[in-house]
Amino acid sequence: MFKPDFDFLVFIGRFQPFHTGHQAVVETALQRAERVIVLVGSSCQPRTLRNPWTFAEREAFIRATFPEAGERLILAPLLDDTYNEQGWITRVQQTVHGITCRFPPKVGSAAPRVGLIGHSKDHSSYYLSMFPQWQSVAVENVRGVSSTPLREQYFQRGAANGEMPPAVQTWLETFRESDTFQHIASEWEFVNQYRKGWEAAPYAPTFVTVDAVVVQAGHILLIERKARPGKGQWALPGGFLDPHEKLCDAVIRELREETRIKVPAPVLAGSIVKEQVFDDPYRSARGRTITHAFLIELKPDAHGLPKVKGGDDAQHAFWMPLGDLDPERLFEDHFQIIKTMIG
Repeated sequence: MFKPDFDFLVFIGRFQPFHTGHQAVVETALQRAERVIVLVGSSCQPRTLRNPWTFAEREAFIRATFPEAGERLILAPLLDDTYNEQGWITRVQQTVHGITCRFPPKVGSAAPRVGLIGHSKDHSSYYLSMFPQWQSVAVENVRGVSSTPLREQYFQRGAANGEMPPAVQTWLETFRESDTFQHIASEWEFVNQYRKGWEAAPYAPTFVTVDAVVVQAGHILLIERKARPGKGQWALPGGFLDPHEKLCDAVIRELREETRIKVPAPVLAGSIVKEQVFDDPYRSARGRTITHAFLIELKPDAHGLPKVKGGDDAQHAFWMPLGDLDPERLFEDHFQIIKTMIG
């Protein structure tokens, strides 16, 4: 008779893609818990080189790997909170609680027995120590397999074989025929060519950029990107710092170049109310890029929102109600920047 150690074991990961190491963790969890909760991180994001598959796609190939698990395997999307670790921890706690409360505790049990499971020797398993209320279960990483080289192999050489369950390999072989695969593969090619421009440097460079978070009357000013990477995605107006300019001058210059906003430069500069650095090491596929975001709050105007028009690197410029922001359409970490700057 199956006597589980836990009512629920929680496994958190991005699963880009789901490989045999992940499979081993879920198999162990199914042996030790009545139900397994898989929280699929980096959900509700645009497709990028680091996160090419949606939550629904990852859910499909995880379930295909464990067809016999049925309702014992519970998958849920988990949004990133790149610049607010406590916010991310809270989201994990709330998501797990929302799932466990759907199942009444057994007779004589005051609360469900919940644990966290993950690789014991993996840089991404730091979360195992972040939830002291749950017992940690460590599983050895199978042959040191990692998602990063599997992604590179797949999108740069089209190979779907390797350290992946058969169901995932079959799914990826079908995905390889899609327009989405071609789009992401083209992004890989662009980034590889971009990086060759500085591969002879003695050290990998660190790029400095600026981004303008311009708001007025519940709207935010965005652009549609004209070129790769992220062609067609929404983004904050911004760009690279010139060698001989200050950050505050750079953000006003980039803002005016990309949006042609009908507001004088001194008014824009005088409306800056906040500045913050965003430096997640993985925020840009092009290389280590640290951006300085400036919150510019324009006063409501009886004549409406200032006129804007796309220019320079922007296909279009437009005002969007803050309530209509879609994180799956926004470039890189710009949704996280907006959320951090505005709340």
